[in-house]
Amino acid sequence: MLAGLLALQHADSAFPSGSFAFSNGIEGLAAVDPNFGADGLIRAVSAILHHRWAGSERVALTLAHRAAGDLAQLAEIDHAIEAATLAETMRQGSRRNGASLLVTHVRLGTPGAAELRSALTAGTVLGHLPVVQGVLWRGLGLDEVAAAQMSGYQTVAGLVTAAIRLGGVGAIEAQRIVGAVLPVLAETLAEPVESPTRPDAIRLESFTPLVEIAAARHARADLRLFAN
Repeated sequence: MLAGLLALQHADSAFPSGSFAFSNGIEGLAAVDPNFGADGLIRAVSAILHHRWAGSERVALTLAHRAAGDLAQLAEIDHAIEAATLAETMRQGSRRNGASLLVTHVRLGTPGAAELRSALTAGTVLGHLPVVQGVLWRGLGLDEVAAAQMSGYQTVAGLVTAAIRLGGVGAIEAQRIVGAVLPVLAETLAEPVESPTRPDAIRLESFTPLVEIAAARHARADLRLFAN
């Protein structure tokens, strides 16, 4: 019972994770398409879940959860994320969001948070968001299934919330969209994550070219609501 309640607490948008500053490509997509609305958002969220989150962020989070604080292994996962993320703004966003989340957990006294922050300060790890989530949520006693569910839901909610703030969809329509993509999330969560045979053999797969291009264009925009 407590684990379920903890998962709700830490996946809640009210939790101070720092994610409000990042659209993860949605603002760039909206800028490219003036008619970007509900249909475009469903396609974008589904594509991001299938082609970025499922094969990259979810895998990295799960491997970080399994690493149990092994800093050398966490560093390898971090570098794999860095290599799999093409757009610089997306790489920076992941690291910045990871650092923000880590600061919150240090202040809360989450087991493992202080050690991970020391490693980040020393440059031992890069602190990408999925790695930080995996370590911290394990520290809270949450298993890897719950951690992946939390990450997936936060991904969906974050993308949809960004679209609301940009004026692309309304609050009611947003909930319809969340309901429409939850089966996509459930489908990806059902896929197993295999541990690599060697720490340096981590394979992350991410291919969302339209989102990456939009994010690169967004980085040069004069006016931006979000960091990426």
